[in-house]
Amino acid sequence: MNLFNNEDISSYSFSKLKELMDFYIKNYDNNKKEELLNICNFIKNDPRKNVQSLYNKALKTIEKFEKELERIFKMYSFDRGFSPLNYLAGVDEVGRGPLAGPIVGASVVLNLNNLEYENLILEVNDSKKLTANKRKELDKIIKEKALYYKIVAIDNNTIDTKGIAWCNNEVLKNSALNLEVTPDIILSDGYGIKGLNIKNEFVIKGDSKSISIACASIIAKVYRDNIMEEYAKIYPHYGFEHNAGYGTAEHIEGLKKFGPSPIHRFSFIKNII
Repeated sequence: MNLFNNEDISSYSFSKLKELMDFYIKNYDNNKKEELLNICNFIKNDPRKNVQSLYNKALKTIEKFEKELERIFKMYSFDRGFSPLNYLAGVDEVGRGPLAGPIVGASVVLNLNNLEYENLILEVNDSKKLTANKRKELDKIIKEKALYYKIVAIDNNTIDTKGIAWCNNEVLKNSALNLEVTPDIILSDGYGIKGLNIKNEFVIKGDSKSISIACASIIAKVYRDNIMEEYAKIYPHYGFEHNAGYGTAEHIEGLKKFGPSPIHRFSFIKNII
């Protein structure tokens, strides 16, 4: 859809102009930048106040997008700083602290050698900073654009038997080592991974700095949230669909009233029940 045909902008009614601008703003990406700037040049001297509001909104859209591009390039550049490499894997885990359900680790290998706009994954960030809907949207994009990815889960029974520290390390290690390729380096969030025979660098707040770690954080989070939503249908008393197994008031109340479910971590709830 391209409503702009370079005719005299003064002939546009406000409603027509708003339709035009709304389309470009809603669907804005790098490929529409030149067209939107062209429209802005036509309307910047328009005396109508409501048109000037559209003009300012368009400029803010462009500015916001440019800042996002800059942020994402910085995250890609961080990972590229470990080159020359063939494959870099970012790994992260989710579910270390909940009272129920598995711990999940994920690894992601991106194409860091092609930073053309179409290859970039915008809006990636620490999964905790994103809405559930945005994570689900990005989960699909990451899996489409990643060269390789792997997700590994360890259940609550193993957490009780082996301990959360061992399981935390194991999901990270196994997600990285069971890829279809052997990475040249593995970036992990916060601390190093034990038992690797591959170079490993840990990055403090890595899910905000490294594009690969952030992508791993997102797909691990979506995977685990989906599991907990399914468990919520089987064990409806704890609000798993809302709290993903974390110790919210609703969850604690359900534990005290109904007792633990088969997916609870008994080593985590022994002081509650």
